[in-house]
Amino acid sequence: MTYRWIQSSDEVAEFAQRLAAEPRFALDTEFHRERTYFPRLALVQIAGAGEIVLIDPLACDLAPLKDLFASPALAVLHAAQQDLDVLTHAVGAVPANLFDTQLAAGFLGYSTPSLVSLLQAELKVTAAKGDRLTDWLRRPLTADQCDYAAADVAHLLALHDRLITQLAEAGRMEWVDAACEELLRKPVSGTNPDMAWTRLKDVRALKPRARGVAQALAAWRERRAMSVDTPVRQVLPDLAILGIAQKQPRTLQELSHARGVDDRHTRGAIAKELLEAVAEGLQTEASLPSPDGEELDRHLRPAVTLVSAWVSEVARQEKIDTALLATRNDLVAFLRGDADARLATGWRHDLLGDGIRRLVAGHAALTFDGRGGLRLIDVPG
Repeated sequence: MTYRWIQSSDEVAEFAQRLAAEPRFALDTEFHRERTYFPRLALVQIAGAGEIVLIDPLACDLAPLKDLFASPALAVLHAAQQDLDVLTHAVGAVPANLFDTQLAAGFLGYSTPSLVSLLQAELKVTAAKGDRLTDWLRRPLTADQCDYAAADVAHLLALHDRLITQLAEAGRMEWVDAACEELLRKPVSGTNPDMAWTRLKDVRALKPRARGVAQALAAWRERRAMSVDTPVRQVLPDLAILGIAQKQPRTLQELSHARGVDDRHTRGAIAKELLEAVAEGLQTEASLPSPDGEELDRHLRPAVTLVSAWVSEVARQEKIDTALLATRNDLVAFLRGDADARLATGWRHDLLGDGIRRLVAGHAALTFDGRGGLRLIDVPG
């Protein structure tokens, strides 16, 4: 695999300027996040302007990539969500124009395909196998590591050509564009510490006052983890949050007796902040977001299951990944009448909106078609 290694800020600036004049480029990243709160960028791979470059973010300034990302050039990535997260924190920007080959493939009958499987299916290219647990932050990288990294972008532009041809024939380019725009609007890590508590295992078993304490503790943990850039579990384990929330200590001695708490949590500023978080949490009774369907009127809750069956059938008929068409949360939001429900407008509404309304109103029903599928039929009025 032929590539150019870049570890000079001037080379980054020169390449980014040249690439901004191109119609498109392929982009990928390698990163780690097991020892930090925010993902730590270890390598940037770009294919465009007739070459493949590997940029070492440990040795050079990535600021020039901001101008590239703001340019009209289309960035082609595969499974871009985590790349967008790491680029947000490492560069301070993400590409304004994005094409995600994994998302696009979902509109052509694939179900969340890996890059390896998609390259094999569409281009008959067998991608090189790499070590999934390789350390991308170690320097120097080996030749095998560099070859593997370069291969991740080597065929993306050819894959883009192949996919857009099929999408154009199917009349689905606008759908893919809309899905990629949605991806760009998704929140990245560290955006809402106040909701961190909802991800705690067993939090639903807590009483309301204890939930308020858990909410305050989890928010404190999230903010501290962000400030020192360390994984949340190293700041305070989940078990300690649940133990403190149940015990609701007011003194250092009481804090030390909470399950999951060790000596480092009962000394100095950490102990003081934990007790302050407990006091803050005791002032509120937090309510967990309702499970899917609970916020619907009772008579509509069975409709979620019925409509889910219809969504799966439409996805099968249209050869669209079901997860792209509508999630359970999408169905609940639409049935609840939310103005910003994804099913309320656009291509999803065109495919599903009328059928869902007819089912819920009792004007249509589902029946087996005798060939293993479902059929929507009118109900006599």
